[in-house]
Amino acid sequence: MQTAKQDVEELLKLLPDDSTLEDIHYHLYVLEKIRRGEARAKTEGTLTQDEVEARLRKWITK
Repeated sequence: MQTAKQDVEELLKLLPDDSTLEDIHYHLYVLEKIRRGEARAKTEGTLTQDEVEARLRKWITK
């Protein structure tokens, strides 16, 4: 597992040189959301396509 500093260094290598602080902040935000989602999927599991569609139907009809 990488440290947060290593994650930032790796991200900075991938971004263009003219990236703004806002660009960097956004990419860090997305990276953190992905990491949290992966961790949650490991601990709580995931939903099947049918389960997602059923939840969406309930949400849309409210």
